[in-house]
Amino acid sequence: MPGLMRLGAALAATAVLLAPAIWNRFPLLQYDTGGYLARWYEGYLVPSRSTVYGLFLTLLSWLDFWPVVVAQSLVTVWVLALTLRALGFGGRPYLLVGVTAALCAFTTLPWLTSILLTDIFAALPVLAVYLLVFSDGTLRRFERPALIALIAFSVATHSATFAVLLALVLAAVVVRLALRIGVNSRPRDGVASLAYSRPKDGVASLAYGGIVRGGAALVLGAFLLLSANYVTSGRFVWTPGGIALSFGRMLQDGIVARYLHEHCPDRRLRLCAHRHELPDDADVFFWSGDGSVFNRLGRFAGLGDEMGLIVGASLRAYPAWQLQAAAVATLRQLVRVSTGEGVVPTAWHTVGMIEKFTPHAAPAMRASRQQQGELDFTAINAIQRPLALAAMLLLVPLMLWGMRRQPMHDLGRLAATIACALLANAVVCGVFANPHDRYGARLAWLAPLVVGLAAFRLYEQRRHETAAPAMRPQAVPDGTVP
Repeated sequence: MPGLMRLGAALAATAVLLAPAIWNRFPLLQYDTGGYLARWYEGYLVPSRSTVYGLFLTLLSWLDFWPVVVAQSLVTVWVLALTLRALGFGGRPYLLVGVTAALCAFTTLPWLTSILLTDIFAALPVLAVYLLVFSDGTLRRFERPALIALIAFSVATHSATFAVLLALVLAAVVVRLALRIGVNSRPRDGVASLAYSRPKDGVASLAYGGIVRGGAALVLGAFLLLSANYVTSGRFVWTPGGIALSFGRMLQDGIVARYLHEHCPDRRLRLCAHRHELPDDADVFFWSGDGSVFNRLGRFAGLGDEMGLIVGASLRAYPAWQLQAAAVATLRQLVRVSTGEGVVPTAWHTVGMIEKFTPHAAPAMRASRQQQGELDFTAINAIQRPLALAAMLLLVPLMLWGMRRQPMHDLGRLAATIACALLANAVVCGVFANPHDRYGARLAWLAPLVVGLAAFRLYEQRRHETAAPAMRPQAVPDGTVP
């Protein structure tokens, strides 16, 4: 019976995560979906379009792509169940359903599991790293390799996810080394006396094996991506696109215009002849249509070297401006967490790729509510965005509180992990690409998760403390206990 209850709870939670796709009558689509799907069929690499996720879409494209969103939802439920168990909330199947339902009502989570896009695999590996590093003792034998496989697949689906996970693993290494220094230090002077007050517990909480497994998963993910690129295009190389995205951010910040103004004419720069035509919006520059400067000059293939030259030279020419622009971009990315960016009925490239390469799914796609223009995120973001930002702000006091209160240590460590991931994501996506709501939303739901669990634990503790005095023996008037 307990096994049937757990299975029923998992299936119910999965169904809740699929609610947007079920309502839509087809998995949700985004501007970038077609770029991933086309990788296997077109046989060449495109900036920021992972062949690993493209192959995932291709292999599960039968039954109108429903296996994709079902698989994404099942993996999400599994990771949530492991996280609840690691935090001491296991053995309560209905709690898994309740937590999932709350996340679906108040965060962007179901819109990530119900879409044909890599975004759900940005947050799940963050929880996987937490489980390997801080909760290794709660994992069963088969769960460790499964989490490693999840991290490897996730980092192979997007370069930004690889960078964020690398930052988390490196942070765990640094913290472990710092705490071990605290263990070995002796309070002989004023400086040494500042050593971590409970270093042995701190070192033990960071499982060395978990850190090693996290690093191994990153290496495996890199090899998976390189191999998929070779199978797809015949080139054993990393997915291109980093320089182009950095160029777009500098274009939007005005740095490119300044550089061209100061260095044109230059035989190496074809953009000199078009510098007065350049927009101040990176999305307009890259995606505005056939008549744009970017398209006329050969897109990524034709302008790749030139964009790389301008990026490198402008970093050397304007270091202070670059640092200021990077800081502003990071802060802007931290607060860009709205749901639904690019989930529109006019994603013509994605529609075209589905009609061309998976025509069996085209009728269902055309009949979806998204393609009929019935999808609007205004009311959704009126609730989800302020809640996400408030929860992100609460991560800092939750971290500090968790360090001081033994019952909250595990939630404090989870809050610290999520805060590091959000900051790393803001740096990577804001500085090296360009701030977008989609980049923030795919991780933002983790903050309400940990804040909600902390509130639930406090509620249970206070209820237990309130009930405890009623169960104690009461003293009689003479002071004795019967």
